[in-house]
Amino acid sequence: MIKETIAPVRVSVTVRRPQAEVFRTFTNGMGTWWPRGTHSIAADTFDGQVKVVELTFEEGVGGRIYERMSDGREGDWGVVLAWEPPARVVFSWKPNLKPVPPTEVEVRFVPDGSGTRVELEHRGWERLGDAGRDLRRGYQSGWPGILGQFAAHLDRRPD
Repeated sequence: MIKETIAPVRVSVTVRRPQAEVFRTFTNGMGTWWPRGTHSIAADTFDGQVKVVELTFEEGVGGRIYERMSDGREGDWGVVLAWEPPARVVFSWKPNLKPVPPTEVEVRFVPDGSGTRVELEHRGWERLGDAGRDLRRGYQSGWPGILGQFAAHLDRRPD
């Protein structure tokens, strides 16, 4: 039986910041720009009863991406699979408590004139079986907003 391939989600945004700064902010600084009030395990699971107090993106291969919640629990989102600062990071992705395997996100940081183009590819939808296509549609519409929020965060920083 041949598994059906589901196309990756690809989104990009260009920001007026140097590559190394953009990489650091996307990874180590994720807690400063990610919309954790609406896009987190706490938000998806606890109907406002529990909040995210910290979002951590650990450096290096094997590093965890996780949230710490107001009730003391931690929720894992993924694990760093490739760490190539300031050009590329790849991580597994499952920011939920559902009993499904993770997908995979690759983010490239490409110098572009005086700024940096952030190219995100979210793949591995086949791992989710029948739900893969529906979940991909949600991320296809969701990632542009997330990257837009990331770009807006960088644009608000003083030069």
